[in-house]
Amino acid sequence: MNCPSDWPEPIVRVQSLSETGVFPDRYIKPPTQRPTPIFSNSDQATHTNIPIIDFQGLDDDHLRATTLGQISEACRDWGFFQVVNHGVSPGLMDRTQEVWRQFFHLPMELKQAYANSPKTYEGYGSRLGVEKGAILDWSDYYFLHYLPLCLKDYDKWPALPGYAREVIDEYGKEAVKLCGRIMKILSLNLGLEEDFLQKGFGGEDIGACLRVNFYPKCPQPDLTLGLSSHSDPGGMTVLLPDQHVAGLQVRKDDTWITVKPAPHAFIVNIGDQIQVLSNATYKSVEHRVIVNPAKERLSLAFFYNPKSDIAIEPAKELVTPERPALYTPMTFNEYRLYIRLNGPRGKSQVDSLKSPRK
Repeated sequence: MNCPSDWPEPIVRVQSLSETGVFPDRYIKPPTQRPTPIFSNSDQATHTNIPIIDFQGLDDDHLRATTLGQISEACRDWGFFQVVNHGVSPGLMDRTQEVWRQFFHLPMELKQAYANSPKTYEGYGSRLGVEKGAILDWSDYYFLHYLPLCLKDYDKWPALPGYAREVIDEYGKEAVKLCGRIMKILSLNLGLEEDFLQKGFGGEDIGACLRVNFYPKCPQPDLTLGLSSHSDPGGMTVLLPDQHVAGLQVRKDDTWITVKPAPHAFIVNIGDQIQVLSNATYKSVEHRVIVNPAKERLSLAFFYNPKSDIAIEPAKELVTPERPALYTPMTFNEYRLYIRLNGPRGKSQVDSLKSPRK
């Protein structure tokens, strides 16, 4: 099955709805999926945060083992962690966010020139999934490719503001470097050679793409979500969050934890493909985004993915008689088609790969 070439219904930009104060019924989530109001959260949800890890410790002989242990624990227990002192310039992070904020505040007719389709999702979009009549999320986005180079098309990147493509390109190069560094750490923590996961993804021939999420102000934030609960279908995600408005929530022990971003930190999370490769030693974790009645929010999700046609399955080194392979092989191309057709749906996709019990 392939993605259709067009959306099943006319696209409505959430930003336009926000500016007019309109809240259509098709954004109302079922009661079980609605966010818990911040004021009624449990003490755990209010005071807990995902781990924050200082990558400077990796360059210190006295701190390296401790830092590696912190990353390992976060991958096993949380599937999420924040990194500070990661090597990416704070100035570049700020410039990149400002470029995208300016893009989303351009006149609608200029943004519409980049309107996307479900065939590739590349460009300016407002929905995930192609089910007619589906309940939608309160967000717009922009999706583009960095790698492989054969998919990188500057003409599909915003030309405004005038320096946008240059900044976006520089940011992508730094994000790829950071992802490569984290992949080595994850491999070592699994007891494997440092290049194991990178090779499992296809070596240098991997995929990397960016989705910039724009969450406009919402008149009914208690009834909807900016992004429905899901685990990321790819390998690993490096998120540059909004520095001023919280919104990302991570599921931990059946409680939704609102992430409190550290200044100029990246939020790293394990995707489904690394869960499969690690034979569930590392977990991809459900997360979602809540919206705000008074403030818009912008975040940049950088996805680091396997080569699209390589079958991903548990590493043989991590399969034992006591812990057999938990998942059947599937290429990333086959895998991501699910979310492109159905939209975000919890962990139903990775769970569907589990090998039948013998």
